[in-house]
Amino acid sequence: MIFARINGINMHLRVSGAADSRVVVLSNSLGTDARIWDAVIERLSDRYRVISYDQRGHGLSDAPSAPYKLDDHVADLEGLADLLGLAEFALAGVSVGGLIAQGFALRNAHRLKALILCDTAARIGDDATWNSRIAAIRANGIGSISDAIMARWFGPQFRAEHAADYAGWRNMLERSPVEGYIGTCAALRDADLRGQVGSIGLRTLVVVGEHDQSTPPEVVRATAQLLPDAQFEIMAGVGHIPSIEQPERLVELMLNYFHEVGYV
Repeated sequence: MIFARINGINMHLRVSGAADSRVVVLSNSLGTDARIWDAVIERLSDRYRVISYDQRGHGLSDAPSAPYKLDDHVADLEGLADLLGLAEFALAGVSVGGLIAQGFALRNAHRLKALILCDTAARIGDDATWNSRIAAIRANGIGSISDAIMARWFGPQFRAEHAADYAGWRNMLERSPVEGYIGTCAALRDADLRGQVGSIGLRTLVVVGEHDQSTPPEVVRATAQLLPDAQFEIMAGVGHIPSIEQPERLVELMLNYFHEVGYV
């Protein structure tokens, strides 16, 4: 584990793989931390230097008082890249991590050699949805809505066949810092990149789970259609977090895409 002071907060990051390999940076989803990428890291780190981190308000990173802005999360990622001296790298993000990745690409196109957006969109939800979730958590805690969130995260097969894993990921969600969760809900509520993502010129891999109820396939497809050069893939049997449910298939898609764009 590595801890570093970035933009006034203490952030947790992890580095795997050879120091002289090409770099892949991974950004987590709302209510999780860098551990959602472990199975992907295991499959990539023999050929890439893989960097994962806990966003502000998540995992072992500081959780400053809510609200946050998307720009805060993007600036944190920029600070992390500067700290590690990353002149160029591939970036993958899921859910809010994918929204952060879009924001980063808009501000730092020269640094990105590949971009993977998983189960995300240029606009996720609406003001009423996020305000309702914030109010519910303020009143009764994350546990009061965890059943509904978990049902949106995971496909029916995973829920039926991996009861212990399902319970463990619920623990991660319910133990998330309340200020961090609410702060990032506010960032999601206020972020709308639909009018900007068309300027992302980099060929982009866009992936969504068939059973994703947080960012359903039609929502993710709509963002892919805004991008000038996107490869859109639906992962059968998967919900909102493909790195947990089908890491082998996700890595296969990523490696094929890296080969296509020459990031090998």
